[in-house]
Amino acid sequence: MSKPNKSGAVSGPKTDQLPFEDALEKLESIVEAMESDELPLEALLARFEEGTRLARQCQSRLAEAELKIQQLEQQPDGALTLKPASAIDVADER
Repeated sequence: MSKPNKSGAVSGPKTDQLPFEDALEKLESIVEAMESDELPLEALLARFEEGTRLARQCQSRLAEAELKIQQLEQQPDGALTLKPASAIDVADER
């Protein structure tokens, strides 16, 4: 389990390498810790910075997933395939 370092930030794997679910869970724990009013200002700032990085990472991964979903096309046999890029561009123009 990760432990807070001197600045109050949690040490562990780099946040940009975490799976989405782990990054979201860590972000939620940071928010809970910040809401507890028990952290000194320095630790709050460190948690805020880490939370900001995690939020950006989660938003980026969600945007990637949304784009991939938009690119999926159902075939007559029920199989899903990626639409060609030109079909996506034409659909976006409508």
